[in-house]
Amino acid sequence: MSSVTLYTTDRCAMCVTAKALLTRRGVGYEEINLARDPDGRADLARRTGMTTFPQLVIGEQTLGGLRELVAADREGRLEELLAV
Repeated sequence: MSSVTLYTTDRCAMCVTAKALLTRRGVGYEEINLARDPDGRADLARRTGMTTFPQLVIGEQTLGGLRELVAADREGRLEELLAV
C-alpha cells in the first residue's frame, strides 16, 4: 500500500471531512498540519502546485483536495491509487 500524507490546517471543516473519509475506509495516513508553518506551506505549494487545504498525496502522486478525494472514492479510484 502506498503511503498517504494529508496536509491540513486548523479550523478546516474540509480537512475534518477528509480525515473522516480516510478513517471510514480504513486508510492510514500521516497528517501534517501546516497552520503555523509558512515554510511548510511553501514546500507544499512547490510539491503539489496547490495552496489550499486539505491536500492529499498518495505515494508521490498528488490527488488534490477534498473534492478530488471524494470523487476518487466514489469512482473506486482511491483503492487503485492506494494499491500502487
